[in-house]
Amino acid sequence: MFANTEKKVIWKNGTYEKWEDASVHLLSHTMHYGTGVFEGVRAYKTDSGPAIFRLSDHTNRLFEAADKLGIKIPYSHDELNQVQKDIFLKNNLDEGYLRPIVFLGSESLGIRASGLSVNVAVAAWEWPSYMSPEAKELGISVIKSSFDQFSNPLHSGYKIIGTYINSTMALHEAIQKGADEAILLDKDGFISEGSGENIFIIKDGAILTPLTNHCLNGITRQSVITISEDLGYEVCEKNLTMDDLLNSDEAFFTGTAVEITPISKIDDQIIGKGLRGPITENLQRNYNDIIFGKNPDYNHWLSLVSN
Repeated sequence: MFANTEKKVIWKNGTYEKWEDASVHLLSHTMHYGTGVFEGVRAYKTDSGPAIFRLSDHTNRLFEAADKLGIKIPYSHDELNQVQKDIFLKNNLDEGYLRPIVFLGSESLGIRASGLSVNVAVAAWEWPSYMSPEAKELGISVIKSSFDQFSNPLHSGYKIIGTYINSTMALHEAIQKGADEAILLDKDGFISEGSGENIFIIKDGAILTPLTNHCLNGITRQSVITISEDLGYEVCEKNLTMDDLLNSDEAFFTGTAVEITPISKIDDQIIGKGLRGPITENLQRNYNDIIFGKNPDYNHWLSLVSN
């Protein structure tokens, strides 16, 4: 996953450290109790140079998540936006992935997280699409997970470190069963999301996606809803069942890592024709034009790292 790390740095608490020297104390409160927040951000190569996709939106959500945990980030939004641009250039990247993370220190240990330092770090590295070009065209196989999604409302809107154990277990289960991904249900038995992706289904030309009561309202999810409506599609957010998914004409995941990736098979059942459907393909094409700076109508979603 990581390459050329001997030439890379990680920003932490205001200074740059060599990649291999960046560390967290064993007794960090976050390591023991999950009290921290993070973001997943991508930048793409455009004709004007590397550009970060929806940078401010990601940073805003990082601050909102920290606030939910009572953590005050000791930097401003603008400072962290600039750090993400600067480290991309420092690591000599044309495109790739950014990981801002906020974690608590090791001054004491115990559930009471008081009097602890707040640490902030940003890493950046090359990361081609999480899914292969073949998967983007042919689709991926998923299973209905035996793990339910947390009903904790904190999880629904934010990337909080301690809430991802069910997602990890669900993905491991899927891989062990020979699938690529998993679908998790919420506490009421409705579809929640994938292990780290939002899900959309298409039925009779309409685009449907679960409510965000028990899943992350992903920034890519929000982007795809906007793009879909701009293209004239009907989009409906509603509770969806596994039967809705199994009987759909098309289905796809969205996320910073997977972008837009079609789902071709659920357990042993083929979705639609078992390939990427025409609406999914249209959304993929438009999304790619946007992230690579080829649709000026959405340039406000791109932050050039050189600016």
